[in-house]
Amino acid sequence: MPPFDASTLTLHSIMHFAGILFDLDGTLVHTIPDLADAANAMRQDMGLVPLPESLIATFVGKGVEQLVIRTLSHDGQAPSVDQVMRGLARFQDHYRALNGRNSRLFPGVVAGLEAFRSQGARLAVVTNKGSDFTAPLLRHMGLEAYFDVIVCGDTCERKKPDPMPLFHACDLLDIRPAQALFIGDSINDALAAQAAGIRVLALPYGYNEGQPVQSLPVDAIVDSLIEAAQWAADQTAQFA
Repeated sequence: MPPFDASTLTLHSIMHFAGILFDLDGTLVHTIPDLADAANAMRQDMGLVPLPESLIATFVGKGVEQLVIRTLSHDGQAPSVDQVMRGLARFQDHYRALNGRNSRLFPGVVAGLEAFRSQGARLAVVTNKGSDFTAPLLRHMGLEAYFDVIVCGDTCERKKPDPMPLFHACDLLDIRPAQALFIGDSINDALAAQAAGIRVLALPYGYNEGQPVQSLPVDAIVDSLIEAAQWAADQTAQFA
């Protein structure tokens, strides 16, 4: 696909989505290296052997608590509540020090965000990552200024795949869910958008808990944010 030139869009071809919502880990930023290093440092603190980065990647998606539980459960025995709490504290300490160190933007992220902004949309991050880690990561990756709204895993009472965080983002953007487009990489993103009545695109390079992205209930699978911006510009959606 040829490079997307945002300057070719005219006012008459401005997108039909007033707000674009983005997942963070696996969608905008490849964070697995730092998450895996923090998880393995936690395991070492608790007398456990390291796990492969590729395996830890399949534990990512439902928030840090589930990442810790899955990482500790891999040895065949469900961890106790005390073990989970100790593991969570150790993981957070390690990840606070590692957050962003070896993470990197996926190709086309900045160009895609610029394209969406040139189309007149307001942008939001909706992530299951906690607020203590989300803002520092966005700043470290140079992305913070692109977003009008940031909804984290501890912003609302419930996380994705519950639609509550998406509804909250739409409220903060002052738009209706039918005016939004959500872009993610996992079943949690797809189910949350579906429940919220928001159209959704999936990127194929993310995490999705080890499952193929082709199985997700989404409107389309796009190769990059640049292609997502072109897809959005091509739509003739009719908003309620």
